[in-house]
Amino acid sequence: MESVTSSPNTTPAADSTLTPASIEAAARRLDGVVRRTPLEDCPRLSDATGARVHLKREDLQTVRSYKIRGAYNVMAQLSADELAAGVVAASAGNHAQGVAFACATMQVKGRIYVPTTTPKQKCDRILWHGRGFVELIPVGETYDAAAAAAQSDVIRTGATWIHAFDDPRTAAGQGTIGKEILEQLGADPDVVVLPVGGAGCMAGIVTYLRAACPGVAIVGVEPHGAVSLAAALVNGAPYTLPTVDSFVDGAAVQRIGGLGHGVMAAAGARVVNHPVLADVTSHPRVPVIEASEIDLAPGSVTITNVSEGAICSTMLELYQNEGIIAEPAGALAATAVRELDLPAGATVVALVSGGNNDVSRYGEIIERSLVHRGLKHYFLVNFPQEPGALRRFLDDVLGPDDDITLFEYVKRNNRETGAALVGVELGDPSDLSGLQDRMKRSRLDVEQLEPDTPAYRYLT
Repeated sequence: MESVTSSPNTTPAADSTLTPASIEAAARRLDGVVRRTPLEDCPRLSDATGARVHLKREDLQTVRSYKIRGAYNVMAQLSADELAAGVVAASAGNHAQGVAFACATMQVKGRIYVPTTTPKQKCDRILWHGRGFVELIPVGETYDAAAAAAQSDVIRTGATWIHAFDDPRTAAGQGTIGKEILEQLGADPDVVVLPVGGAGCMAGIVTYLRAACPGVAIVGVEPHGAVSLAAALVNGAPYTLPTVDSFVDGAAVQRIGGLGHGVMAAAGARVVNHPVLADVTSHPRVPVIEASEIDLAPGSVTITNVSEGAICSTMLELYQNEGIIAEPAGALAATAVRELDLPAGATVVALVSGGNNDVSRYGEIIERSLVHRGLKHYFLVNFPQEPGALRRFLDDVLGPDDDITLFEYVKRNNRETGAALVGVELGDPSDLSGLQDRMKRSRLDVEQLEPDTPAYRYLT
């Protein structure tokens, strides 16, 4: 069996196209380097959906994500001259860890560019895996900004570029996940649900599964705040989103790769509607459907999206029930599983793509989950200019199961009068109407802050 770990200067024949054969070759290169991660039953999701749900646990990979597969597969095919020139990569964190691991294993110098918003936990792990062979360079607020800086470095220094997703060799490495799923399942799945960031992983797995089991329905899942693959498909070519929500850092890509777009377009992918798609084009190049219209027909490929709040709820559920520490991008597929209308008894595989989550983010994760579930609400309350107004609010407006989680006067010199920002956590989402009714009957001037408004975004 082929091995490159002991002879890093040996150059295997480069796989310049993405095919089932290149994925098989990648599996041979990665044998003994990456873990064969478990494919686990998930009774909770099976009970909730009526399907037989399995989780492919790439969060248990050597670098806690699947990205090591693509990064190592690329570096294992570089020439001695390319390795001597050093490597450069850009990443939101997980690809960087794969590159760092490969650099340390093959004793190659590397420079890795990451967004300044990359969680500290990921930055620390990149340096740990690099073992002194990599330099970490934070730049810009998005993956795309970091990638632009990395490409300038490549042009300036002649270093070798290791792309996170838009390279057939990277995608072939990620595609080995599909090969493992089939081997571990021992049968063809009915539905496979995959996260989408740059779409290299999905391109590799779709390429393999469409050849090995063409009847499988495949669903790609993007975060609501970064639907770059859907935008590219309706546009007919990669499209740069004006902005992205960086919360799902592992999938916050402004412009999808040409490889991922090409594979998805050739596979006949359709996309679930999203407000941003109307700004992309008035003549979509692919079918645009509503979420309720996803039928999971055999052989279909569908690109959908899920909200960041729903992702946070899934992260907490995975942790509390299965003991899985998933990062936001790692929870994308499992989030969609709950929202899809899965056929009863269908065999479903969802990819848990990564577990590099910074514990300091859990406060925000809990907050976003509460808002998504309708349990957390914010109000601007203008108290009348008279003593006792705050006490009456507490006694007459709040319900027995309502808790104040935030109270701050807008004007700092006020004490018990004037406008205040009030956060309320409800005991049940249905309690909101009662709270709103009591506010209307009171003498208070109240404005509820709605998610996705400028004022609310400033608050959170």
